[in-house]
Amino acid sequence: MSHKVTLIPGDGIGPEVTRATVRILEATGVKFDWESFQVGAEAFEKYGEYIPKEALESIERTHVGLKGPVTTPIGGGFSSINVALRQKFELYANFRPIRNLPHIPTRYPDVDLIIVRENTESLYSGLEHEVVPGVVESLKIITEKASTRIAKFAFEYARKNQRKKIHAIHKANIMKLSDGLFLRCCRTVAKGFPEITYGEHIVDNTCMQLVMNPYQYDMLVMENLYGDIISDLCAAFVGGLGFVPSANLGDHCAIFEAVHGSAPDIAGKNLANPTALLRSSLLMLRHLGEVDAATQIRNALEKVYRHHEKLTRDIGGKAGTSEFADAVIEEMENAKVAPGQA
Repeated sequence: MSHKVTLIPGDGIGPEVTRATVRILEATGVKFDWESFQVGAEAFEKYGEYIPKEALESIERTHVGLKGPVTTPIGGGFSSINVALRQKFELYANFRPIRNLPHIPTRYPDVDLIIVRENTESLYSGLEHEVVPGVVESLKIITEKASTRIAKFAFEYARKNQRKKIHAIHKANIMKLSDGLFLRCCRTVAKGFPEITYGEHIVDNTCMQLVMNPYQYDMLVMENLYGDIISDLCAAFVGGLGFVPSANLGDHCAIFEAVHGSAPDIAGKNLANPTALLRSSLLMLRHLGEVDAATQIRNALEKVYRHHEKLTRDIGGKAGTSEFADAVIEEMENAKVAPGQA
């Protein structure tokens, strides 16, 4: 069986980390039929569209995408490609597990957090307009449908994966209507999952509590903008955005992506660390039902992280992007050798 997957390499270091990830995925023996497309500024220069129609049609056909980092202009230019894809395909759940890798020095070992972020509305949707010159209005939209849907996603995941506790993160002390609606939906859903402890924390207090003691949390569910901020904060517990996977999930499509930037300053130099996209691809493999392949790569990746010389320079190693991929593939091949045959 071959899995059809839409591949969006991105820009900057995107093509390099994508090539490395694809090589490792294919080394598992799982068959892929990649449909590759450019998006963003490069796509606009070629096709006059930031997201070519063919790319959208491909995702509609394959239902699965793997996406490298894409540069988003700050304070102007085109809108976020990430936001556009999430809204287009109703990828309402952003799922980001936060777990340590071996031998990455951090303040907090053995972190195991799950961030579940509503992905389609709130302030992060970018619904803005200029009222009069010098006055801009941004609209925060919260709906019962989206809030209930993301709460159900979080609680159903918790039940299926034996997670014991969920906190809803909010600012309902100030935004009593919008965040109040979000909380009411979470409370209603929580009643159907009595085996899971449910709690609520105000978003600013949550940031402080996380920095003081991340181990007090298990799963966090929240609306869009809070999720963007808190998921990046939590990435710091395990070394930064270069180590954290991300999945955007809907009822019909899923896009798995690196959440770090495109790092144009090191693009094309074989320096980039592909770990974040690789770990995102493990979520993709599990989504496709290829659990053994995901475990195979995860075990090899963790072995590579135990050997400093095989790591990329951002974490003190000497390997380039391609050499890092070689090391992961080598560990995968070594694991296939039966005991006594090495």
